[in-house]
Amino acid sequence: MSLGDYPFQDPHPIIDAHVHCGVQVHYPPQSLADYRSLLTGARIAGAALFAPVIEIYDRNDPEFQDTPAWQNRRRAANQHLLTLEDPEFAVYPYFFIWNDFAADQLGPDHKGIKWHRHDDEPVYHYDDPRCAAAVAEIRRRNLPVVLEEEYENTVRFIEEIAEGVRVIIPHLGLLNGGFHRIRQRGLWELPTVYGDTALASLQDIQTYIDEFGPDRLLFGSDFPFGDPRRELGKIYNLDISEEARARILGGNFLRLTGEVQSD
Repeated sequence: MSLGDYPFQDPHPIIDAHVHCGVQVHYPPQSLADYRSLLTGARIAGAALFAPVIEIYDRNDPEFQDTPAWQNRRRAANQHLLTLEDPEFAVYPYFFIWNDFAADQLGPDHKGIKWHRHDDEPVYHYDDPRCAAAVAEIRRRNLPVVLEEEYENTVRFIEEIAEGVRVIIPHLGLLNGGFHRIRQRGLWELPTVYGDTALASLQDIQTYIDEFGPDRLLFGSDFPFGDPRRELGKIYNLDISEEARARILGGNFLRLTGEVQSD
């Protein structure tokens, strides 16, 4: 099946749960307009937007230390997402949190949290009391957290630091230790743990659905690193019911963020 053959006339809302969006850094292009320019015919009706990592901290400096300048840059990156309005496209801003744990900047329009680092990047200060306070505020607001971390910290976050908080593991765990390692730990079985499909293999997506069902899986593209049409095509290549497909493409996201009530 070619990209042009996918049944993009799906009547259910399609929400991309994993999109990077910013304007302070211009390469790769990742403004909302850049993203939407790729959606011709795809019927993606909205997206969860995260600030790009490079607007949040210096990922190329393992010894990175936060500064007021970086805090201002981070505030501007998060604030930018709150300014985006489009009558024809739903925007779901996520707050990208870093080591100042500035949960006081959370507003009523934030739909979730982005919590991100790779194993060769600056670390989160999990033992800082401000971390516990931020998690408490996230829990109070019942916000989901997109957690992209190395395996040990993923386990620690889910099982200890943020117990009970709803966590989305992106890429079906590709950068959190791997799909199967997370599976062996039993994390996919937890009712508070979700996954997104961005850049995950079709085989892992199908295995996840066969073993854990479709109700905690979200379609995502990882724009600008993933192509939204190509990632959407994976969902239409799955051997699943149309009801399950509709949940993955948008229903689960809307329930998770409180846009619609649970069944």
